Amino acid sequence: MTVPPEGLPLAAEFPDASREQWQRLVENVLRKSGAQDVGGVRAEEVLSTRLQDGLRVRPLYTAQDTAADAGLPGFPPFVRGSRAQGAAVSGWDVRQRHADPDPRRANEAVLADLENGVSSLWLTVGEAGLPIAALPAVLDGVYLDLAAVVLDAGPAFRPAAEQLFAVLAERGVSAEAASGNLGADPLGLLARTGDDTATTELLADAADLAERCADGFPNVRALTVDALAFHDAGASPAQELGCALAAGVAYLRELTAAGLGVDAAAGQLEFRYAASEDQFLSIAKFRAARRLWARVAEVSGVAPQAAAQRQHAVTSSVMMTARDPWVNMLRTTVACLAAGVGGADAVTVLPFDEAVGLPDAFARRVARNTQSILLEESHLAKVVDPAGGSWYVEQLTDELARAAWAWFQEIERAGGLRAALVGGLVGERIAATWAERSQRLAKRREPVTGVSEFPHLGEQPLVREAAPAPLGGGLPRVRRAEAYEALRMRSDAHLAATGARPRLFLAAIGSAAAHTARSTFAANLFQAGGIETVTTAGTDPAALAEAFTASGAPIACLCSSDQGYAEHGAAVAGALKAAGATVLLAGKPGTVESGVDDHVFAGCDAVAVLTSLLDQIGVAR
Repeated sequence: MTVPPEGLPLAAEFPDASREQWQRLVENVLRKSGAQDVGGVRAEEVLSTRLQDGLRVRPLYTAQDTAADAGLPGFPPFVRGSRAQGAAVSGWDVRQRHADPDPRRANEAVLADLENGVSSLWLTVGEAGLPIAALPAVLDGVYLDLAAVVLDAGPAFRPAAEQLFAVLAERGVSAEAASGNLGADPLGLLARTGDDTATTELLADAADLAERCADGFPNVRALTVDALAFHDAGASPAQELGCALAAGVAYLRELTAAGLGVDAAAGQLEFRYAASEDQFLSIAKFRAARRLWARVAEVSGVAPQAAAQRQHAVTSSVMMTARDPWVNMLRTTVACLAAGVGGADAVTVLPFDEAVGLPDAFARRVARNTQSILLEESHLAKVVDPAGGSWYVEQLTDELARAAWAWFQEIERAGGLRAALVGGLVGERIAATWAERSQRLAKRREPVTGVSEFPHLGEQPLVREAAPAPLGGGLPRVRRAEAYEALRMRSDAHLAATGARPRLFLAAIGSAAAHTARSTFAANLFQAGGIETVTTAGTDPAALAEAFTASGAPIACLCSSDQGYAEHGAAVAGALKAAGATVLLAGKPGTVESGVDDHVFAGCDAVAVLTSLLDQIGVAR
């Protein structure tokens, strides 16, 4: 083996491949799979993935895919991070959320978290969480000069802030040592509740608190721009960013009008975003958010050293499931990784049982240890902006920022975020986005593992104490799994009432090689709606009809290959029909029609099909 001279690239003797050559290779593969009209650029388009907001992920990115200059870490436009050193020195802020209304239990959970890796606390107080008066008890034993406290008190942010200030004074914590955020967010509250009657007064209260923090508490911020209100309602990434940007601009206007300098006003804001199971899109979202805010800061006259956006990432509640909740550990791990790589300053991992009720000690431990592993074992924070320079991530960041800026401009033309919320623009647009996404979920184009795909009918549901009801009345709260979980609840109620789940018979025609693909598909589909499947294999129509009758199921589904359908489908369908079955066929219409009542296939509306089947079986709604 000849060792190349020092400095000579190993690939120097190989000619550069062109994009056209790659497209031709892809075209050949696609043609072998039966695809037509896939020459040239079309081959690349076939492999592209369409995202929300008109974005498209291509299968190949090269140096020719240029994006706006991302700058350097710690410098405008802060795409690559708000600090030059990133999180390499001390990692990001590990922030745990607490909303248990019992002060004793909340204090125990708080201390356990702080003793085991958590560095700051996010406390939901007021009617949706801890009693405000219980703050001293909840924070008993907490070193408030070391652990930052972030409040989330809804409309009661002023009395909650006063209570926190009183605790700090009582414990002898100096104003310089205190840190955290008072959580004032009048526009986020408007989005959550739909109630605009007190917004003007709440904005004035927020400005007063901002002045107090700017004058006397240098490490405490007064306002949170909480984009979760929009994400939780089903907003797309660009809509989430655009709404947050509009809220931030509105708060800048309020604070400067109240007498704060523009640098001080910008320093009073912290932005909260969701990190989802889509790793690269989440990475791009945090990077795009900093770029967008840097542009606002630039045109507002904010000094570069005060223009970096402070970000708090929270793993998405929309992606969480109540069914097979253990899979949530995987989702939150991916989301946490994306938030860290994306440069978030603080990260909250929601416990895996978040969608069930108040988390238990084990769930909180897994949540904080998820971050500890990524920080201490995977050393994720040791590299500054690890996604920087990726042609894909840089292009996705640029495209997402442009889509978010266009939505922000539309909100501004409507009179700002407050007017766009009151007038219905934001709610209508987000509802349309969620309706479109719901269709993809219903057709399983966006799978939810453990719920719409690979469900486990025999699982024992988790039981948790109910969490306090969140503020509502405005934008809704949605979850990806909710339509399927509603079907599973119908099945559970049927099981409790009758002793058996709704049942469906699978007629697996032919050999295992012939029927396995479609019988597995069909079983997976029906079980997603809580329908138990009973399978019998064979080709004898009479034997299959007899097995159907013995199963006690009112509906049968044929499963085989196209050849198996051609040879035996009509006869088996006829025999099952004669035995009283409603007959389905796993495959698109046109395969077999005689004796078949309906078809199930990849891309069908699974929620509509399952709802109809449960109705036919007689399962109560």
